[in-house]
Amino acid sequence: MNNNIIGFVYLFTALAANVTSQLLIKWRVSNHIVSLLPLPDKIFDKFIFVLKILIDPFIFSACLLTLTGGLLWIATMTKMEISYAYPFTMLGFIAVLVLSVLLFGESMNIYKIIGCSIIVIGVLITSRGL
Repeated sequence: MNNNIIGFVYLFTALAANVTSQLLIKWRVSNHIVSLLPLPDKIFDKFIFVLKILIDPFIFSACLLTLTGGLLWIATMTKMEISYAYPFTMLGFIAVLVLSVLLFGESMNIYKIIGCSIIVIGVLITSRGL
């Protein structure tokens, strides 16, 4: 398989892992972690609070996805120049925005649409350097 294709597989799998991780954290924080708030005052209680969050299976899975995304990013760097690959990571912002609107009912407005359009144009322009 062509090195460019492998690089893109690594890149977009890393993006998918990171986007999924962020959405999982948002979902879990909104539906579970909020019930643990407010943050305790004492240091030991804060430690227990953080531990409760980290041992939550969904938060732990999200952390593993973030780690996986990082490892896939390293693999991407073996196949692509960073100056070429990095702009594609901005597509993760768009994916998170669109999915947060669809999954969590978050707001969408003209400024976000314009911002996403600028990101897409930037990625298209930088990808011309292939």
